[in-house]
Amino acid sequence: MKQYNTTTIVLVGGILLLLNLLSRQLFVRFDLTEDKQYTLSKATKDILKGLDDPVTVRAYFSEGLPPEYQEVRRDFQDMLVEYANLSKGMVEYEFINPNERPEKEQEALQAGIRPLIIAVREKDQSKQQKAFMGAVLEMGERSEVIPVLVSGTGMEYALSTSIKKLSVTDKPSVAILQGHGEPGLGELGQVVEGLSVLYNVETLDLSSDTRIPERFKAVAVVAPTDSLPESHLQALDDYLARGGRLFVAINRVQGDLQTAMGNEQTTGLEGWLRQKGIEVEPAFLIDAVCAPVTVQQRQGFFTINTQVSFPFLPILSNFAEHPITKGLEQVILPFASPLKWMGDSSLTFTPIAFSSEKAGTVKAPTFFDVTNKRWTDADFPLSNLPVGAVVEGNFGGELPGRLVVFGDGDFPVTGQGRGANPDNVNLMVNSMDWLSDDTGLIELRTKGVASRPIDEAFLGDENAGKRNLIKILNFGLPILLVIVLGIVRYQRQRRIRLQRMQISYA
Repeated sequence: MKQYNTTTIVLVGGILLLLNLLSRQLFVRFDLTEDKQYTLSKATKDILKGLDDPVTVRAYFSEGLPPEYQEVRRDFQDMLVEYANLSKGMVEYEFINPNERPEKEQEALQAGIRPLIIAVREKDQSKQQKAFMGAVLEMGERSEVIPVLVSGTGMEYALSTSIKKLSVTDKPSVAILQGHGEPGLGELGQVVEGLSVLYNVETLDLSSDTRIPERFKAVAVVAPTDSLPESHLQALDDYLARGGRLFVAINRVQGDLQTAMGNEQTTGLEGWLRQKGIEVEPAFLIDAVCAPVTVQQRQGFFTINTQVSFPFLPILSNFAEHPITKGLEQVILPFASPLKWMGDSSLTFTPIAFSSEKAGTVKAPTFFDVTNKRWTDADFPLSNLPVGAVVEGNFGGELPGRLVVFGDGDFPVTGQGRGANPDNVNLMVNSMDWLSDDTGLIELRTKGVASRPIDEAFLGDENAGKRNLIKILNFGLPILLVIVLGIVRYQRQRRIRLQRMQISYA
């Protein structure tokens, strides 16, 4: 019997040792999350398989952190194991504790790792602790810094884009048109940051060069406020005729909440688009699914801020199946205009972004009665109005061109203190990627759940019964399941107890 036990122990130990050795080479993880949070995207796999030179990752993580911060370290370490396996050893990594020695902390600070001040409890006392959770990536003499790592899909995006930046040595160029009141690169900061992973982002001024250089893989025209001279419009024509790729985000109307007025805007770009068969209506798109604005209301001696739904700020979640809109969930288009196709079959018009099922239009000029206006279903008689589209074909030359048009120019602007909606930025960056024939990072950029808005079928007073039923089920069903499980378990124990009381049980 003793020899049998010894043999069993040796066999079990040998199996565990073999499994441990195999796990170093075969990393398997089952991902049951809806957005595949723990599954590396195809873009990441392509980046890792295409590495020609090794990448070294130095991860600076403090030890002894609270559990939620330790989880970030574990997730990052697991991800690095996968990266190392997929790249066949081209990704190497090490973990360093900057709090261990002052010279290590100084090394992290000089590398660009930003420390966090977190609150921890120790011996029933609360204190603040300096925590490092960043990484430095090196390939040869080049380096990239991730100042702070966060758990989830943002971790994969930060790591993969940093590796991509290191591995791309000869970046192509894209241009953002300037000189007609367009927002500068500072106001498009997050767009520029997203584009700079794959491209050199430059400004283009047609006043000095009326011919767009062929080195630009794509050109963006975003929210001009001044008129474009005829020579500049001809330069855009010439660029498209040579097979160019153009992104146009135009404000056909302009809204001002300070004066509560909305007016039509003309820059000459709308006429140029009309020649291509695209009519950007001089009207405001209104949508029942919209963002709120803050209004001040007096109640007695007090002034309070109230959130009021404002249909002139439509929230788009209705997208076509297209690489540009892949993975997008919500895009806010402030003071947008719908598009109409007036062209012929020589060009292909493909709408990619639409209003909701309850939409309408308001002609400019108009007055915004934010406080007193009560919106009803009668204000939204239209549905699925196109706000963004792709036009492809021959624009007068020998090579086919591409044109992406949106009836709003302000959605990608995030500078000057304006907040950034991630999908707004992703929409423009994805558009430039698609125009440049490089959609590798679109899947990774839009990976992860940004929001889960309530479905329109449950909105409105007429659907109050549906909402209440779901609330009752969410609250009551778990309790009911526990009660049923308790009854089943009680009956089972009672049956066993009665069987044991029988004379024949023994």
